[in-house]
Amino acid sequence: MAAELHVALVAADREVWSGQATLVVARTTSGDIGVMPGHQPLLGVLESGPVTIRTSEGGTVVAAVHGGFISFADDKLSLLAEVAELSDEIDVQRAEQELERAKAEDDAEARRRADARLRAATAAR
Repeated sequence: MAAELHVALVAADREVWSGQATLVVARTTSGDIGVMPGHQPLLGVLESGPVTIRTSEGGTVVAAVHGGFISFADDKLSLLAEVAELSDEIDVQRAEQELERAKAEDDAEARRRADARLRAATAAR
């Protein structure tokens, strides 16, 4: 049996996804990080961006995450996000409109969020 880690992706308002995985890739303030079973313990700050989870069953779960923390110890990974959306929950057309509006208004934070939503939505398709 392949090594696994337990992953919990939680937003401020709900549990977004929970299950067994073989790899999780997330963006932190220190850069992108990949976590596999047996990784060194870590605590980091999440940046807006997609989180990719390779499930133990061979599937892929992608979510747009905005802010929060990542914590790993004893093969348990917690992603505690301010806001998180699974890729299939994201309306691509609306995210594109939000990105255009953010560019027009020169709103860097709104642009990062819209870009993260679009990257998560299109990565899973």
